[in-house]
Amino acid sequence: MRVEELMTRRVATVEMDDTLEKILELFENIKFHHLLVVEDGRLVGVVSDRDVLKALSPFVGSVSERTQDAMTLRKRAHQIMSRDLITARPETPLRDACKIFVERGISCLPVTDEEMTVRGILTWRDVLKFARCLC
Repeated sequence: MRVEELMTRRVATVEMDDTLEKILELFENIKFHHLLVVEDGRLVGVVSDRDVLKALSPFVGSVSERTQDAMTLRKRAHQIMSRDLITARPETPLRDACKIFVERGISCLPVTDEEMTVRGILTWRDVLKFARCLC
């Protein structure tokens, strides 16, 4: 089995200069846990919901919110994204992708072509759903 058979093709993306406020809104309105950051149509980074939680002041939206807390919403995707990209190709064997998840301790694999154009995303949840069907 190959990655392309399990990957999610409908991928949420943001641009490098999109604000944390926009990213937070996307996470609140979609079920995804990862947003792919693209520039000129090519993958340049990944923002996870955990990255957002680390970058966002815990006081935003509370009665304790201060100006500096609200300012965290102005951070940009390029300031919080992971740049050390680990990707897969659509033809990558699923077994190899699973090995990458375990060895690298990551939760998603953006799926790209040779030019780093996004073709989809594979998450450990996708793999678990498939494994559950085998039981």
